[in-house]
Amino acid sequence: MATSRTPSKPKTGVKTTSKSAPRKGQPRARASAPEPAVIVTETSPTSAGPEMKKQELLDKVVQRSEIRKKFAKPALEAMLEVLGEALAEGRELNLPPLGKVKFNRIKEGARARIIVAKIRQSKQGGNVLPEDAGTENDIDMKDEVAERAE
Repeated sequence: MATSRTPSKPKTGVKTTSKSAPRKGQPRARASAPEPAVIVTETSPTSAGPEMKKQELLDKVVQRSEIRKKFAKPALEAMLEVLGEALAEGRELNLPPLGKVKFNRIKEGARARIIVAKIRQSKQGGNVLPEDAGTENDIDMKDEVAERAE
């Protein structure tokens, strides 16, 4: 015996799933959603100021490394050139403390190559302030700890 179905809703081209209602006298089953194991929060990057240009980068490198500008400039320019070539080749980079650079997509334009990439940085280590790096107090503390260990 064939039964004819009459649609209760007009067809819109989108499939929908409907759950059947419980019969009278039966308790409604509660669906428990599994709890997520890890909650990832997304933060939007905040700008600490205008973009960093090559001259500002050079000044910061000279200040942090305490070498003269005439020696730091060729090394910095060579490093930027090598990084640019690696990016142009589509190579992924793993350069702590900068982080791991992984490509999402590359689009060739008429005047430029557009690279969309993710950079994953470690939250631990590598973020040493220049005032705290290698000071005499740190060296004295290391010697003192070594003497106590003996």
